[in-house]
Amino acid sequence: MDLDHARTVAVEAAESAGALLLAGTRGTVGIRPKGSAGDVVTDLDLASEKLLVERILSAYPGHAVIAEESGLLGASGGEWTWLVDPLDGTNNVAIGLPAYVVGLALCRAGRPVLGVVHDPVTAQTWSAIRGRGALASGGGLLSPKHAVSPHGPLLAWTQGYAVTRDDATVRALKSTLELNARRVLQLWAPLLSWVMLARGDIDGMIGYRAEAVDLPAGALIAQEAGIEIRALDGGPFEETIDGTAEDRSFVAAHPRAIPDLLDMIR
Repeated sequence: MDLDHARTVAVEAAESAGALLLAGTRGTVGIRPKGSAGDVVTDLDLASEKLLVERILSAYPGHAVIAEESGLLGASGGEWTWLVDPLDGTNNVAIGLPAYVVGLALCRAGRPVLGVVHDPVTAQTWSAIRGRGALASGGGLLSPKHAVSPHGPLLAWTQGYAVTRDDATVRALKSTLELNARRVLQLWAPLLSWVMLARGDIDGMIGYRAEAVDLPAGALIAQEAGIEIRALDGGPFEETIDGTAEDRSFVAAHPRAIPDLLDMIR
């Protein structure tokens, strides 16, 4: 498997989907409810997903694809699986907020080996191949610095759609973060938060039962930039696509910031 070629395919597909989204958000966006938790889906989600899936399966007809809206497509049961998030930030688009990205991840035996995130608004793309660092647009390596603010860290929060408002763990975590952090961002676009962490724009990220399609691409880019990811109890974290929602709870930050962040949430 030529991962450099796979990255080229993924970047070109993500950027084409991004152009579609950018053009679509300048007009009227068709929006309808999705599920019973207040989520929505737009016509742009579906159009972007169609483009991405067609590009991937055209280049790799023997691979499986798990797409956010369509589920499992292609050849299941094989070694290689793509995860497709055609519009991460759908709720932002629905209210006219220009904060959304396109995400793709290629997994081998359930473990991400390639991640791509594209921001149509800023026309920037970030990508990573496992063991080879994380690249920004233009080819520069991402390498966030550790900075300490006397006012506390700037953090991002994400949670899965199935998490309820009365979840005791969520209430305790959010209360702790609000009391101890300088700011807690809830962007409704987890892949965008991962990229901000990989760039060093924010100090850390906490996830609780994160969505499977939102995790691998961003987590791989962040890890390859030098970010460390731990389970909420401080134990090891593995960003595979095979775990349960509980397995997708995490703390992510620069390695030097991880101990203080874990102490905070404990």
